[in-house]
Amino acid sequence: MSLLGLSYRRMIMALSVIASGTLAACSEQPAQQNMSGMKVPVSVITVEPTPTEVYSQLPGRVEAIKDAEIRARVTGIVKEINFKQGSEVQEGQLLFTIDPAPYEAELNRAKADLLRAEADAVFAHQQADRYAKLIKSNAISRQEYDNAVAAAKQADAAIAAAQAAVRSAEINLGYTRVESPIDGRIGKSLVTEGALVSAQNATQMALVQQLNKVYVDITRSTTQLAMLRKAFESGILKQTGDDRVAVQVLLEDGSLYPHEGTLLFSGVTVDPSTGQVTLRAEVDNPDEILLPGMYVRVRVRQGVDEQALLVPMQAIQRTPDGLNTLMVVREGTVAPVAVAVGPEIDGRALIYKGLQPGDVVIVEGFQKIRPGAPVQPVPWKPDAAEAAPQG
Repeated sequence: MSLLGLSYRRMIMALSVIASGTLAACSEQPAQQNMSGMKVPVSVITVEPTPTEVYSQLPGRVEAIKDAEIRARVTGIVKEINFKQGSEVQEGQLLFTIDPAPYEAELNRAKADLLRAEADAVFAHQQADRYAKLIKSNAISRQEYDNAVAAAKQADAAIAAAQAAVRSAEINLGYTRVESPIDGRIGKSLVTEGALVSAQNATQMALVQQLNKVYVDITRSTTQLAMLRKAFESGILKQTGDDRVAVQVLLEDGSLYPHEGTLLFSGVTVDPSTGQVTLRAEVDNPDEILLPGMYVRVRVRQGVDEQALLVPMQAIQRTPDGLNTLMVVREGTVAPVAVAVGPEIDGRALIYKGLQPGDVVIVEGFQKIRPGAPVQPVPWKPDAAEAAPQG
């Protein structure tokens, strides 16, 4: 009797569980249907054509306008270092003194050889003059006279050689005073007092760089040049009418360098190893913020796009295959659109293809939407979005 009662009780409990599960399923189905019909609020902007000055942002490297390597031109021992390392130096300023004693002795020897040559020349010319009188009276042979004339000319040549030796000795003596060839800032001394420097090895002693203006070398791909040329030909971009092409420099921390530069030339030769051309800009550097070897970003002015379509950078989505897409609202639902993205301009991306004037682009709220989902567009307020983290 107890076994029958236990089995009956279990059957009642099982039927109760099944009934409660059925009721729960019936109650959840309408709820899910209601959830699927809800419109998710998203922040949007309406894209309108705006005349915009277009820049391309490219990597660049800073180079000194003048870069003078101070090298030894004579062999000797460094006696003095005549500058403060890291200071500004002027053209002609004394930097190093190499022991001049050997070169002073060489100069004195050359001068003595010159005096000897001049004395020999005086004797040779006197003898030639005497022989010229004697040859008229046939007191000497023609051969003796010719020898005297040749000896006088050789004496003149010896004087010229001795004068050249004196000049060479004076030059070498002058090289013992190592002077700056340019105005600029000098770095550390690469030799110490008492060090032996060699003219044969051209020992480098210091480096002077002119930094009040600098070059910025920019690399650009041939693909970018071709796209720019097509944009001008199709009328998408228009020249500003200014022959001067201005460039802006962005420092490593992303800040804008205060001095605008000028593009000097655009490369006409393609580097076969990289497929790129080189552009060079000149930038004022009065505070010496830009240093040789520094990597920067450079914005080069391209032209004016009269019908530019701009969207915030955060609106651009990347697909797994590397394409750029935007989520737009069409007939109240989400529709992904593949786009071609141009340069960034003041925090916004220039859209070349895929977007039409008047399109409503989603900027915020991507986490709760998917293609085809109904949404409730709300105007995007960038100021409020930026202030929200502070609040």
